[in-house]
Amino acid sequence: MIEIRRFSDLGTFQNDWLNAHYHFSFSHYHDPARMGHGKLRVWNDDTIQPQTGFPPHGHRDMEIITYVRSGAITHEDSMGNKGRTEAGDVQIMSAGRGIQHSEWNAESEDTTIFQLWIEPAEAGGDPDWGAKAFPKADRSGEWAILASGRGDAEALTIRQDAAVLGATLKAGESLDYEVSDGRYGYLVLAAGSVELNGETLNARDGAAITGPAKLTLTGVEDAEIVFVDTI
Repeated sequence: MIEIRRFSDLGTFQNDWLNAHYHFSFSHYHDPARMGHGKLRVWNDDTIQPQTGFPPHGHRDMEIITYVRSGAITHEDSMGNKGRTEAGDVQIMSAGRGIQHSEWNAESEDTTIFQLWIEPAEAGGDPDWGAKAFPKADRSGEWAILASGRGDAEALTIRQDAAVLGATLKAGESLDYEVSDGRYGYLVLAAGSVELNGETLNARDGAAITGPAKLTLTGVEDAEIVFVDTI
């Protein structure tokens, strides 16, 4: 089963420095039909103004994955980690038993991100943070595993039977994926346009998939895709 979720139908929040769109219930946006999809609990689409961001705040018992669509995000946390993650690259934070962090746009332009929260397999544990570059050329026409709890080589590690994948498609190119029975997929276009099993998706549209389902994506315009496969 595939449910299309148009960007125009997402929950919203806006203040003087943040313009956010929520695929699932988050903060003041509540929709009982959109509380998550499998272990995927949050998919936020954030635009952060220059020289602003999220001040220090706490998390626990959540795997937080940030995919930078444009600009860059600067992370700093209570464990002493600090890093700048650029467009196309990914950072992960395992909140574990608890961590304080800030996320800041230190650039002179807007930064746009997808931030995903996945429930961990077990509560507690030591917090962790990491970031990695994933050149878009390396995922042209094929899936790259960006973060995974399944032991995938080269991927950032998260603490759940889940994977975050990315791909780019040129117009006319096709790419397949199979969501197994008992698993859940969630796909969002970071840019461009594709046909998903004959249904057109545009930039920032989402699709919730319940397995078993075989997916065929075909580029309508050059496209950038982010996808989660989870229990």
